[in-house]
Amino acid sequence: MATRLHLLGASGSGTTTLGRALARRLGCPHLDTDDYFWLPTNPPFQQQRSRAERQALLQADLLPHDAWVLSGSLCGWGDMFIPWFDLVVFLWLPPEIRLARLKERERRRYGDEAIAPGGPLHEGHTAFMAWAASYDDGGLEVRSRRLHEQWLSALRCPVLRLLGARRVEEHLEQITQHLSQSSAQAL
Repeated sequence: MATRLHLLGASGSGTTTLGRALARRLGCPHLDTDDYFWLPTNPPFQQQRSRAERQALLQADLLPHDAWVLSGSLCGWGDMFIPWFDLVVFLWLPPEIRLARLKERERRRYGDEAIAPGGPLHEGHTAFMAWAASYDDGGLEVRSRRLHEQWLSALRCPVLRLLGARRVEEHLEQITQHLSQSSAQAL
């Protein structure tokens, strides 16, 4: 059975939520690329780590485990880990669902006043939402569906695409069914 799984998709597509649930189901660690990409700041997501530091930290956390679930995008900076993946799961949601999720997450995380016009985080919130909205139409120079599709097409491991809005439990069933079928075919 594939035990080293990578989940990726646009911001707000549910990779972290699904990754945590999948790791619980499989009884293995869950890691998220944001924890390696960003330095801890308050508010979060303000300062990037260097590429070398991200790679070293992630490698140190992956190496001790035979099984893990890694969620988030590492296109470009984490390509050295591609040979480690047994399965990559790509999540896609319609933009209106993703953006509504992100807006609600930002509201819960920072508060209405902080992200409202005139609030201390309004400018960053507006820039983040514009960046997230560009995922489906963006080019290869940004984290976009086009970049992810190019990256996925070069992988040698199986890729499972989960497209559209589904409950976490439904996605878990699709992934575990895929893993079971792959395991049976390997015998």
